[in-house]
Amino acid sequence: MNELQWKYADHRRVFHSQIKNGVPFLSFRVLEESGMTVDGFSTRLGGVSQGKWGEMNFSYGRGDNPEHVLENYTRMAEALGVDRDKMVVSWQTHTTNVRLVTKEDQGKGVIKPRDYRDVDGLICSEPGITLVTFYADCVPLYFLDKKNRAIGLSHSGWRGTVNRMGAVTLKAMEEAFGTKPEEVTACIGPSICQECFEVGEDVVDAFSQAFSSMYWDQLWKKGRPGKYQLNLWKANEVILTEAGVSAENIAVTNLCTKCNRKYLFSHRADGENRGTLAAFFGLR
Repeated sequence: MNELQWKYADHRRVFHSQIKNGVPFLSFRVLEESGMTVDGFSTRLGGVSQGKWGEMNFSYGRGDNPEHVLENYTRMAEALGVDRDKMVVSWQTHTTNVRLVTKEDQGKGVIKPRDYRDVDGLICSEPGITLVTFYADCVPLYFLDKKNRAIGLSHSGWRGTVNRMGAVTLKAMEEAFGTKPEEVTACIGPSICQECFEVGEDVVDAFSQAFSSMYWDQLWKKGRPGKYQLNLWKANEVILTEAGVSAENIAVTNLCTKCNRKYLFSHRADGENRGTLAAFFGLR
């Protein structure tokens, strides 16, 4: 498989794009440089799913062949160099609920049922466990607390963003591990860009209530009549900085899921006729 030709929004070198064992994935350079974690963001390539789910779908709940989904997890685990049976999967419903993952959770959502639901964020301090969350335009948020050797991985669509999922996750890490936001490295992952994300006045109204007016010009702009272009990347960056994460410790994506629909699933581009991407994050 040849190197993928990504459409980056700018020239920053935020990601390492790689292919291992025929499986392409993205990883954050700043997380790789820590030497403490394994991280990955999947593409739609390198798996065995077929039809509208092709090729690398990680959702058991979209009608795909379960054997194909399990094989996709197997292939990604091998590419990342992690144990598939120690992965722990979210149950996303656009909440700001965060679960503290322990050894008892290993394998839930991959090889055995989840005994929880309505969980959009996962935090963990156990080496060898890989957290998994799902995407098709929404924002992945990665958190690394080097001092306390703890991580977080959260899903933040527009609802999660307006309810400050990033800040909620940091608070959960503080309560569980003693995490201090000023010591955290945070990454905002591949998701839909402002030019591709059109919303109505109801969504902008919600953001205007949730964010200071000093940010409004950076968060949305007028589009077609009655429509606006919303910047989820900037909104999450604001949330993280207001929560105490240093600006220099935040890596902001420059990859849009819709602009890169050749390689990534996008709900705005494909609707329900698609598979699901996944973010992976674990402590070595």
